[in-house]
Amino acid sequence: MSANPFLDRALVHGDLYRGAARLVHRTQALHQAKISGRDAAVTIADLLAARLPPDPVVLDIGCGRGTTALHLATRLRPHRLVAVDASAALLTATRDRLDEAGAAASVVRADFHHLPLPNRVADAAVAAFCLYHSPTPATAVAEIARCLRPGGTAVLVTKSLDSYVEFDHLVHAAGLDPHARQRPSLYESFHSGNLHEIATTSLTVLDIRHEEHVFRFADAAHLAQYLATTPKYRITPAGGAVALAAILRQRLPAPPYTARSTVSFAVAVRL
Repeated sequence: MSANPFLDRALVHGDLYRGAARLVHRTQALHQAKISGRDAAVTIADLLAARLPPDPVVLDIGCGRGTTALHLATRLRPHRLVAVDASAALLTATRDRLDEAGAAASVVRADFHHLPLPNRVADAAVAAFCLYHSPTPATAVAEIARCLRPGGTAVLVTKSLDSYVEFDHLVHAAGLDPHARQRPSLYESFHSGNLHEIATTSLTVLDIRHEEHVFRFADAAHLAQYLATTPKYRITPAGGAVALAAILRQRLPAPPYTARSTVSFAVAVRL
């Protein structure tokens, strides 16, 4: 078993993404806390908008619950949009969101190391907040490049190694995980620092952008909602967000609690 839950194949294909509930709760907690930083899905669509031919074919690799896919569909109006993920539950959530919005798209269940797609099929591909689940992200980037037509654009998105490091200190201070500050970053395999190096193994990088996102959690209950969704820590005792909030109120300084994350976007092409 990997020390990093995001690289633990059993977890990634099991409890982490067997259903959509964890991502829903995590996203809700972060969105409620965000005080600075653009919506990443909007930024991705903006980065692609000026680079695509009419009626493009667009791939959303590791689509999750379909947040980015929905923005791609509504902003870019592609001739064909293909959303790919390894989780059947997340693909169902994506299909439902796209259907509800009246956006035409197809969904494909697949591992991003082995995409069941033809060579040179797409004008653009997005891989946002997913490649850090790979112990060999360059392999996944090579697959993405294989699926792009010459001149096709990829947007690869990840976070910095120190994203949300403030939580490490809060969890340790509350006595919930004595090793919280020593646990590896969830983003250690594919992060802001190695994004350029990995992208250039198969693509030509045109630009890399880094954006700081700031989150302010108003009280212990709000912080507990987020911490209950992260697999990084070995939090004890168990009992869910309500029990966690009670411990945080007792052991931490008065709120609010602030955390930061750097989100990095690489724009690259297949020559």
